[in-house]
Amino acid sequence: MAKGSPELPPAPVSLEAELGARRPRRWAWGLLALALVVAAVGVWRARSGARAPVSTHETAPVARRDIVSRVTATGTLSALVTVQVGSQVSGRIQEILVDYNSQVKKGQVIARIDPQLSQSAVERARANVLAAKANLQKARVEAENARRQAERSRALRDKQYIAQAELESAEASAQSAQAQVAASEGSLAQAQASLNEAEVNLRYTTIVSPTDGIVISRSVDVGQTVAASLQAPTLFTIAEDLRKMQVNTSVAESDVGRLEPGMATTFTVDAWPGERFKGVVRQIRNAASTVQNVVTYDAVIDVENPDLKLKPGMTANVTIVTARRENVLSVPNAALRFRPADQPGSGAPAQAEDGSRALYVLRQARPVPVRVRLGLTDGSNMEVVSGELREGDSVITGEAASARASGSAPASGGMPGAGGRAGGGAFRRGPF
Repeated sequence: MAKGSPELPPAPVSLEAELGARRPRRWAWGLLALALVVAAVGVWRARSGARAPVSTHETAPVARRDIVSRVTATGTLSALVTVQVGSQVSGRIQEILVDYNSQVKKGQVIARIDPQLSQSAVERARANVLAAKANLQKARVEAENARRQAERSRALRDKQYIAQAELESAEASAQSAQAQVAASEGSLAQAQASLNEAEVNLRYTTIVSPTDGIVISRSVDVGQTVAASLQAPTLFTIAEDLRKMQVNTSVAESDVGRLEPGMATTFTVDAWPGERFKGVVRQIRNAASTVQNVVTYDAVIDVENPDLKLKPGMTANVTIVTARRENVLSVPNAALRFRPADQPGSGAPAQAEDGSRALYVLRQARPVPVRVRLGLTDGSNMEVVSGELREGDSVITGEAASARASGSAPASGGMPGAGGRAGGGAFRRGPF
C-alpha cells in the first residue's frame, strides 16, 4: 500500500473457519483429561498394591495393671456366741421380765414358771424322807434286839442249856435285822435324792440368763404352757455380744484350696448398699456340705461391729482376696482360648511341659504364636510372668465379627465395590 494512503479494515472471517480453528483445541483438552484419569488410576493401583492386608481379628493390648485374685461367696451373719435359753421343767409361764433387744446380765431372772406343782413335789419328797428316816430307826432297834438275843443264845449254848439249832436261828435273825437296817438306809438315800431333784426342779421354775448379752428372740408369752417331757423348749435366744460377729460362708470346693486363716475379706449387705465391711478369715472347716451334687465348705469370718449396723441373720456377699500382683504385664483371659482356624484341633493352645502357653500376637496383620509363662488371674486378665511379650503388643482374642459372619476372612486391599483382590487385583476400566 502506498505511503499516505488510508488504512483498510481487516477482512471478515467466516463461521466455518472459526469452528475449524476451535476443534483442535477441544481435542487437546479431551486428551489431557484422559491422561489425568489414567494417571490417577495408576497411582491408585500402585497404592493399593502396597497397602498392608487388613486384619480380620479382634485384639487387645498387652498392658500393665494390678491383678487381684478373689474368691466370692455368700454367707449369713451371726453373733459369736448365741445361747438358746430353754426350760428344764414343764408348766405355765407365770411371768416374763424381758423382751426383744433387752440387755441382760448373767444370773438375771428373765422369766418364771408357775411353781405350784414343783412345790408340791418338794413337799411330797420331804415327807418321803421323814418316813424313810423312821423306817431306818425302827430297823436299827430291831437289829439291836436281834443282836442281844443272839448273844444270850450263844451263852446258853455254851452251858448246853439250848440246842445248836436254836443258836443258829437266833444268829440268823440278828443278821436279817442288820440287813434290814442297810435297806432302810438305802430307802432314806433314795428319798433324799428325790427331795433334791424336786428342789432343783423348783429352782428351774425361775429362768435366769446364762450369760451377758442381748435378747434377740422370745418364743413364749405369759400364760403359755411349755412341755419339757421330750426336749427342753426354747424360750429365749440371747446373743452374747453383737459388737463382735461372724459370717458363715459356703465356699465352693474349687476355691477352698486358695483360702487360709488370716486372709482379709470385704462384704456387703443389702441393708447398707454401697458400704463395704471388713473381716478376717478365722477358720476353714473340714466338714463338707453337699446340695444337689454341689460340694461346699464352711469358712468362718470374724467381723467387728462397733456401730451395731450389722444384725444377726443378714445375708453377706463376701469377697476374699487370696493374692495380689501390682503393676505387672497382663493379657485378657480370652487370648488363652484363641487358636487360628487353620491350626489343627480346637480349643485353647496346649500347655508345654515347662508350663508355658502359646498366645497369638498380631504382627503385620498375621497371627504369630508367642510362648509365655502365666501367673495370677483375676478372672478377666492373666499375669504374664515371662515370655516375648512387650507392653503395647496386640494379642488376638478372637475372630472379627465380619469374619465370623462370612465364615472366612473378607477381602482386603481392594477398592470397595471394584471386585479387587487383596494386594491389588484386576480393575475393570470403563469407557472414557
